[in-house]
Amino acid sequence: MGTPAFAVPSLKALAEDGRYDIVGVVTQPDRPAGRGNRLTACPVKEYALGKGLPVYQFERIRRPEGVAKMKELAPDVCVTAAFGQILTQELLDIPVHGTVNVHASLLPKYRGSAPINWCVLMGEKETGVTLMRTDAGIDTGDMLRSVATPIGALETAGELTERLSELGAQLLRDTLPDYLEGKVAPVPQDPDQASYQPMLDKAMGEIDWTMTAREIACRVRGLNPWPCAYTDLDGGRLKVYLAKPVDGESAAAPGAVIASGPKEGLVVQCGDGALEILEMQAPGGKRMAAKAYLMGKRIEVGTVLGNRE
Repeated sequence: MGTPAFAVPSLKALAEDGRYDIVGVVTQPDRPAGRGNRLTACPVKEYALGKGLPVYQFERIRRPEGVAKMKELAPDVCVTAAFGQILTQELLDIPVHGTVNVHASLLPKYRGSAPINWCVLMGEKETGVTLMRTDAGIDTGDMLRSVATPIGALETAGELTERLSELGAQLLRDTLPDYLEGKVAPVPQDPDQASYQPMLDKAMGEIDWTMTAREIACRVRGLNPWPCAYTDLDGGRLKVYLAKPVDGESAAAPGAVIASGPKEGLVVQCGDGALEILEMQAPGGKRMAAKAYLMGKRIEVGTVLGNRE
């Protein structure tokens, strides 16, 4: 059970392992996408169809038709990875060996639907993947194994997602056989160490220049590729894809451009410290390096970014 690109390596790991017979791949229904809003299959469905695997799509798998199909398939074990739907106890009771979930954080920290983004948003230097037994709670089940990895200083949530998807697939590949043979002892999560973060929304993308440079840099990376950080520039929306804190002191107000040019780059004063915008998309323009943009366009020093009354 999975939906986005993050889940594909885990499905691939199972499909390429000769020990397993995949009786079904469950994913979300096709959704409108692109400029034409055409119904588009998710990455998991595309991979599964390419491998000739049976695909089942449910708006809500917990409804009677979903439960009936799962009982018909009668799986020995279910594996989930970024499925995007809540499994009821009725569903969890169907597979003989339960349901194993590939979760992209070091549980019990960062439960919820966007753990990768939140790890970056909160400025964590390390994250990882946890293989856990799913229960009726939200990422509260017993842990089987986990693996940690450092977060790069300029690594975006999108880049980290790709790395963790492969890391999770390898963890699943290494752990599932032992789990099915009873060689892995599930470990309960410590609720005192748990944290839960909400879903992302577009409003989170607006940059608050009174925050510290480090906080804004983490927000920019954590919201890349979606919903993407942005700020106001001359009445239009300037999208910011990558930024970093830089040295320098200024008496300018938060949001004021304090350096601008193809050599010095685009530097903005924050509530504490300054931020260099490394990659951006100006209103009506293309995504590019800020220094490249400033070779052909000017953003004057003293320009104040951000929505103004």
